[in-house]
Amino acid sequence: MSRLAKQPISIPDGVTCSFDGNVLNIKGPKGELKKPFKLNVILIEVKDGSVSFEKQVDTVFSRALIGTYASHVQNMIKGVTEGFEKKLIVEGIGFRSEVKGKELHLALGFSHPVVIGIPEGLTVTAEKNVITVSGIDKEAVSQFAAKIRAKKKPEPYKGKGIRYEGEVIQRKQGKKSA
Repeated sequence: MSRLAKQPISIPDGVTCSFDGNVLNIKGPKGELKKPFKLNVILIEVKDGSVSFEKQVDTVFSRALIGTYASHVQNMIKGVTEGFEKKLIVEGIGFRSEVKGKELHLALGFSHPVVIGIPEGLTVTAEKNVITVSGIDKEAVSQFAAKIRAKKKPEPYKGKGIRYEGEVIQRKQGKKSA
């Protein structure tokens, strides 16, 4: 069994947790998150200010799923209390980024500007060469940041492109002149 799921997850003050059918609702100071769960495999109980997990059947699938469910619930609780944030660094000559309304406009050295629509529930800011994606849903924040990074991945010779803050790009040696 997952080490994460063995201990019940405590619900902090100001956060409410409830079930509607198989959908878990978590409300907090920053917002509300809903996520469906398969309750025929894993039993999730909300009681006494904590969330606990128990396997209904002992299969490989349920052993894998119990830790995943515990991680999802932890991320939901952290999201409605603190929120999540990803920073991307745009590196390269002439590479720019700016937010116009509900769209992110990127100049990445292509013949055309790259325009990406910002999903509901996320806030995106672009200052100089740093794009900040923040929101309460970790999955949505990470997915949108990955979508931005995929438009121009960093190349190994000069490091030009879009990379995460703190990401280390393995550099290659260029051609040697004779």
